[in-house]
Amino acid sequence: MQKGLIVLIKGGGEQASGVAHRLSRCHFKVVMTELPFPLAERREVAFCEAVYEGQKEVEGLIAELVHTTADIHRVWRANRLPILTCDGDEIEHELRPHVVVDGTMTKKNKGTRITEAPLVIGLGVGFEAGVDVHAVVETNRGQNLGRVIYKGRAEPDTGIPDDICGLTIERVFHAPKTGRFLARKKIGDYVESGEVVAYIDEIPITSKISGVVRGILREGIEVRKGVKAGDIDPRGIKEYCFTISDKPRAIAGGVLEAILDRFGG
Repeated sequence: MQKGLIVLIKGGGEQASGVAHRLSRCHFKVVMTELPFPLAERREVAFCEAVYEGQKEVEGLIAELVHTTADIHRVWRANRLPILTCDGDEIEHELRPHVVVDGTMTKKNKGTRITEAPLVIGLGVGFEAGVDVHAVVETNRGQNLGRVIYKGRAEPDTGIPDDICGLTIERVFHAPKTGRFLARKKIGDYVESGEVVAYIDEIPITSKISGVVRGILREGIEVRKGVKAGDIDPRGIKEYCFTISDKPRAIAGGVLEAILDRFGG
């Protein structure tokens, strides 16, 4: 395989971070781009937290917020992961990545083009392999999770959260109104059913089940009504909140397969 492949990943949430972690461990030169004010609930496994904190460590890999191409190379030399809040087109022009991965998980294509790199990969819904990307990686749980699709689209979004211990929509809580998010629990805390986990302004958000807080939005941010604000893990195992889960690992495996298929040998 060609050495020194540069991979640009759009997005810094849970799924994109799982991909970035695996590719970095496989010695690809990975760089991520994010929004200036990213929203992520599973913040302990999302490199986008570096946008707020300057750095974010996930399973031994540190992402560092950078601002210039020179900074990117410096961070790579330190075996860290650079992340920027800038236009992806600008980075593409300067770095000329071999691979572009759209991991924004917005359920629609917001501008990614098949001409952006020799290999362009879309994660999940919103992309058509062979049209706007070269390959799509399935993100729905089930038989095809992590499958690489070279013609067509991923499965439609179900709108149902992943099943854990037979619970789906009960695990997740949303903002009841537009306003300022005020967390009353932190990731890893145990909560009982009916307990207040956060407020939107003066309106409380309560947990529908007992378990550990696996994800929760950042304190003090402004959110829109209906946005996902966090989730509860009914298994109650605190350590799971701080490690990459099976789903992003499977998706990362699909991305790695597509890269090796294109550049291997």
